[in-house]
Amino acid sequence: MVASSSIAPLQLLFPLSLMLSSLCFCFLLSSPLVAGFDLPRTLESRATVNASSLPGSLVSTAWYAGWHATSLPLSAVSWSKYTEMNYAFALTTPDPNVISLEDSDRVILQQFVSAAHKHNVKASLSIGGWTGSRWFSPNVASAANRTAFVKSVTGLVKQHKLDGIDFDWEYPGIQGIGCNVVNPNDTTNFLSFLQELRQTLGPGIVLSAATDVKPFAGPSGTTFEDISKFGEVLDYIVIMNYDIKSTPSTGAGPNSPLDDSCQSFNRQYGSAQSAVTAWTKAGMPKDRIVLGAPMYGHSYRVPKNAAFSDNSNTTLASFPPYDINNRPTGDQSNGEGGLDVCGVYQAPGGTYAFRSLVDHGFLNADGSAAQEMFYRYDACSETPYVYDPKSEIMVTYDNPESFAAKGDFVKSNGLRGFGVWEAAGDFNDLLLNAILNGTINGAPRTAKAASQPLASAASSSSGSPTFSALAKLWLLVFGLSYFCGWISI
Repeated sequence: MVASSSIAPLQLLFPLSLMLSSLCFCFLLSSPLVAGFDLPRTLESRATVNASSLPGSLVSTAWYAGWHATSLPLSAVSWSKYTEMNYAFALTTPDPNVISLEDSDRVILQQFVSAAHKHNVKASLSIGGWTGSRWFSPNVASAANRTAFVKSVTGLVKQHKLDGIDFDWEYPGIQGIGCNVVNPNDTTNFLSFLQELRQTLGPGIVLSAATDVKPFAGPSGTTFEDISKFGEVLDYIVIMNYDIKSTPSTGAGPNSPLDDSCQSFNRQYGSAQSAVTAWTKAGMPKDRIVLGAPMYGHSYRVPKNAAFSDNSNTTLASFPPYDINNRPTGDQSNGEGGLDVCGVYQAPGGTYAFRSLVDHGFLNADGSAAQEMFYRYDACSETPYVYDPKSEIMVTYDNPESFAAKGDFVKSNGLRGFGVWEAAGDFNDLLLNAILNGTINGAPRTAKAASQPLASAASSSSGSPTFSALAKLWLLVFGLSYFCGWISI
């Protein structure tokens, strides 16, 4: 039996150790360190939420591409995570009395609507898209054409028992693919059409529009000064905050930046922040704005001598120069290139769906960078880069961390919700779960004091099999608890 005089000092260590454990715990959870957490793994541990947890009338939507019906059958769609879904696409034609749907699309559309309704999800049809917007302008250019186009749209709603129509006009008053008909009065005519359509359909049908990061163009080609009346007839717009421009002179930039004000002026091509600012300034209420987010990334051929910053071999450079004449093909959905609807040859797009980044070995199944890859998370845009030094392919994309940040952006800015292009791009719902959680609960965000690389090779801090901050935290707590238990014996 040990004398009581020798036990007392050791007993005093027990509460001291507990106090130190608590202090360490609080310090490690402070905001500067939370920003460095291995967030994809942290999010994995959080309870998965469904769209039913969204407050009020918030929107969780996506486009379902008919041409991907084999890779994502309707039975495999995570319906419980959506409030609405858009079928892509019906196409405009020179005749406002006719909206084109391929025979295969008509079959899948019927199945799509049935599946959506079975899961209490609103089913919409998206008209237009990059290749299907050629004839929007003449279809709304005159009163007679607008009435005919309204009748055509109304016929589709009734025939297919749709809950909504999404207009993906790329773009009113501005050329898109290269052979669209463009009229200086496109925006004014589009509004007149929507007003007539709303009056015909009534308030029960959802009307939405997919838009550029800049508000609709006016007659001079610059931003239309007042688009507030669009907010009276549209339930919401989806700002397509993706495919943000990159050039060889400015370097490979983010595909879907949340912010770009922290970049040099010549690299500010658009972002979620600047888009929401511009649209609200033009008169669109925030509760009519849905943030569009991409489940894919763009790839670039970046030589190794340009891929890393400061002559290092570990830290990826910001906006590295790339070889525009040696574009990567991208994943299988890009095809082999060919003539577009304008008759102009287009090379493969070079995009990778998020799921394809896993399939092609860029990412692990949990969304972290694979062992042989290099990775950085850009603090300014809040988006990641991944680089394969063997193929010299760099991909700017979105991952669970950036999608959680986008959800938090929706929540903190009071937006209507989020919409993703497109449903088949995800892998095991990693992105969808992240943006849903962020929209409902908020998420940790990276500091934007400067746009600097935050991570180097995947073998160190990029999310490969190394200890994350959270793992280190639990090891510390476990060690202190073990020490306290031993010392109290």
